[in-house]
Amino acid sequence: MRERKTTPNKSLKLLNNARGQLDAVIRLIHDNAAHVDILKQILATISLLRRSHTEILKKYLEECLDEDNPKGNGENRAKVLAEIMKYMEKNF
Repeated sequence: MRERKTTPNKSLKLLNNARGQLDAVIRLIHDNAAHVDILKQILATISLLRRSHTEILKKYLEECLDEDNPKGNGENRAKVLAEIMKYMEKNF
């Protein structure tokens, strides 16, 4: 089974960047910035969150589908994939 890295991974970096973006959005609102500037920053934040979501999902799938993972048996894989597909249908 693959070990998780203890160093910050890509998804964590993306989430930290999203946090910074969100702080910037809040500052823009407090400063009465132009609405278009606020909206652009919100979209940038959403983009970072989606990229982080994709990275986490990718890692999760890699772990679940890993042949060396004892939890990665065929029956469990099918359940995991069904759960993910159900979630994706509801949220995307």
